[in-house]
Amino acid sequence: MNNIITAKFGGTSLADASQIKKVAAIITANPERKYVVASAPGKRFSDDIKITDMLYKCHAQFTNNENYSETLGKIRERYAGIISELGIEFDIDAEISELEKNLAHKDYTASRGEYINSKIIAKFLNWPFFDAADGIFFTSSGVLDEAKTFSTLGEKLKALSCAVIPGFYGALPDGSIKTFSRGGSDVTGSIVARSVNADLYENWTDVSGMLSADPRIVKNPRVIDFITYTELRELSYMGASVLHEDAVFPVRKAGIPINIRNTNRPDDNGTMITASLPKNLSRKAVTGIAGRKGFSSIRVEKSMMNGETGFGAKLLYIFSDNGLPFEHCPTGIDTISVVVNSDLFDEKRDKILREIKNELDPDFVMIEKNLSAIAVVGEGMVSVKGIAAKIFSALANAGINIRMIDQGSDELNIIIGVDEKDYELAINSLYKAMIEA
Repeated sequence: MNNIITAKFGGTSLADASQIKKVAAIITANPERKYVVASAPGKRFSDDIKITDMLYKCHAQFTNNENYSETLGKIRERYAGIISELGIEFDIDAEISELEKNLAHKDYTASRGEYINSKIIAKFLNWPFFDAADGIFFTSSGVLDEAKTFSTLGEKLKALSCAVIPGFYGALPDGSIKTFSRGGSDVTGSIVARSVNADLYENWTDVSGMLSADPRIVKNPRVIDFITYTELRELSYMGASVLHEDAVFPVRKAGIPINIRNTNRPDDNGTMITASLPKNLSRKAVTGIAGRKGFSSIRVEKSMMNGETGFGAKLLYIFSDNGLPFEHCPTGIDTISVVVNSDLFDEKRDKILREIKNELDPDFVMIEKNLSAIAVVGEGMVSVKGIAAKIFSALANAGINIRMIDQGSDELNIIIGVDEKDYELAINSLYKAMIEA
C-alpha cells in the first residue's frame, strides 16, 4: 500500500504561472502526493502586492463606498495572466462576478484568493477540486469543530484518488465562510493531513527548511535538519515564522511528521519535524535561537512575599482581569516580575498599577520598558553541563547586560531579556557561541 502525502504550497510557491508549473512538476513527481493544499498567489517580486491583500483592500473600498473597480480589475488581470500562461480554459470573469456580488462579506472576499487559485491549479493538473467549505467546519463561536471536520473531511477526501483543496478557510454552521488567521493555509494543510491519516505533511515554501536563526540578523544561518514539535512551538512563538504555529497541533496529535521544503530547490531535504529525534542523530545541544522585541517588565517587591499565600496568583489575576496575558514570570524570594507586551500594557498601565498597589500593598513597583526576549532552544540542553554559563559568557563578552533570565521547567529553553538596542548583537553573539562554534 502506498503512503499518503499531503502537500501544502505557500503564496510565493504559487505567485505566477512559472511557479505553478514548478509545483505541478513536484506534485506529479511522486504519486504519493495525493492531497494538495494551495495558498493564494503571493508576491512575484519585493514591491508586488499579494492577492489576499488586494482582496482585503477591495472589501474595504466596497464597505467605505469607495470605487473598488481598479482593485478588482487588478485581481482579475493577475489571474487572467496566470490562466493564459498555463494554457488552460478557465472562466475567470464568472469567478470575479461572483466575488463582486459578495464583497460585503470580509471573510468570503479574503478566501477567494485561495479558492480561485486552487480551481486553476486543479484544472492545470486535471485533478478534482474540493472546496474547503465542504469539509472544514467552525462552531458558531468561530472555533474549529475538530470532531466534525476530521470525520467529514477524511471521509470525503478518501473517496477521491487525489484533490486540490484551498487553504485558509472553512464554513460556519450557517454555511457562511470563516477564515483562519493570516498564514492559515498552514493550518488547513495540517487539518487535511490529519483527516486523511497522511504519512507525511509537506509544507512547501521559499526556503530550504527552518533556519536556526533569523537570516535578517544572522548571515547565512544553518538549516535545521531535524526538530521536534516542542522545539518548533518554542521557536515559532518567539518569532521564527516559517510555519504557522497553530499548524503543529492537528498533526502532532496524530504523530504525523512535517517536512519543510523549498519549491525552488526541490532536491533539498529541508527540515523534518517529528515527535522525537532519531536515536542515531548527532547534533548540537542548541537547535535554534529566536526572539521578539516590544516587552515591558513589571517588577513587584515586598518583604516576606514568599510567606504570603496567594501573592503571585493575585498579581497574575490583576493582569488576567484586565485582559492582558503574561509572557514570562521570573521570581525571587521577595520579588516577582511579570513580562508583558508593551503595547497592550501601555493601554491599561495606570489601572493595573493602581490595582497592584491597592490589592497587594507592595514595597516597590518598577517598570522596565524597551525589553526584548531571546529564546535559546534545544532538547539536548538538559543533558549538557555548562549551557547557561556559555550563554551568559557570550553575552558578557559582547558587553550586553542581561535584564531577565527565565528557564522552562522542562529545561528545553532559556529565555534571556536584554535591552532592545542590544537585540541584534545578542542574537549574533549567541548564534556564534551556541550553534556556529
